[in-house]
Amino acid sequence: MSFGQGGPESQWDPWTPQSQQQPQQQQPWNGGSGGDTPDWAALAEASEARAKRRRLLFIGGGAVATVAVATAVAVAVASAGGSGQASDSPSSRLPSTADIPSASASAPSFAPTSAPPPLDPKDFVSSAKKDTATLGPETLFPGTQLTVGDTVYKKGPTADTRDCASATQRTLPTVLKNNDCTRLMRVTYTKDDIAVTVGVAVFDTAAQATKARSQVDEKSSVRSLSGGGVKSFCTGAVCRTTSNSYGRYAYFTVAGFTGDKDVTEKDTDVFRTGDDLARFAFNQIDRRGQAQASAASQ
Repeated sequence: MSFGQGGPESQWDPWTPQSQQQPQQQQPWNGGSGGDTPDWAALAEASEARAKRRRLLFIGGGAVATVAVATAVAVAVASAGGSGQASDSPSSRLPSTADIPSASASAPSFAPTSAPPPLDPKDFVSSAKKDTATLGPETLFPGTQLTVGDTVYKKGPTADTRDCASATQRTLPTVLKNNDCTRLMRVTYTKDDIAVTVGVAVFDTAAQATKARSQVDEKSSVRSLSGGGVKSFCTGAVCRTTSNSYGRYAYFTVAGFTGDKDVTEKDTDVFRTGDDLARFAFNQIDRRGQAQASAASQ
């Protein structure tokens, strides 16, 4: 077949729809000796046009595929949301609006707490209405002896009376009677030839005990208590006396030598013994208050 002869022939382009295919005239050749050769410029132009159409088709096809995928995903999400089944998406796990605290919601408040103040033991021994624990010489002065530091005092006889004046002497009977003393308990302790009687007078109120204490003078004294192996003392001799009060109690001591020997200022052992027993009486009354305060706080 020789180029450049014959009628027009159509060329088919695979990248162009058939409806758009146009018959094309063969380009003449101008080659060889005396023959026509191809128009290389026109051929190159046609090839570039076909390549450009192919690129546009690829790009257009990719865009269509992307739109199709996005549409499929949207349809799948819409179908899942409308199926009525539980979803695993984060939004499905959020609480409802009613469950979410608002920005204006106040923080929970708690009432301040504090431990109640400890009960005052003195309150329980200042009034007969609160001082209800068992009371007697054995509860105030338990055991058979008293140890103070290195000194041991032997416990002697005890006494308990409702007639306060009968267990006191000189001016003290009048003082106790005028302030409505209801009870007087006594106990004696000894060490060698020194003996001390402690007397505890009981009143209904602390005010009565305090007033009685303020009216006591140097002539006021409890009667010494002897017997049970304790010789008589302080029945006619000079003895050392003390007085004080705590709560609804007034307590007194009379200390001296057995055998009615006078006490002088040089007899420091007698003074110390009287002070030891007065302190012991105070401690026992205070312990009584502490025990009742502790029981009331349980």
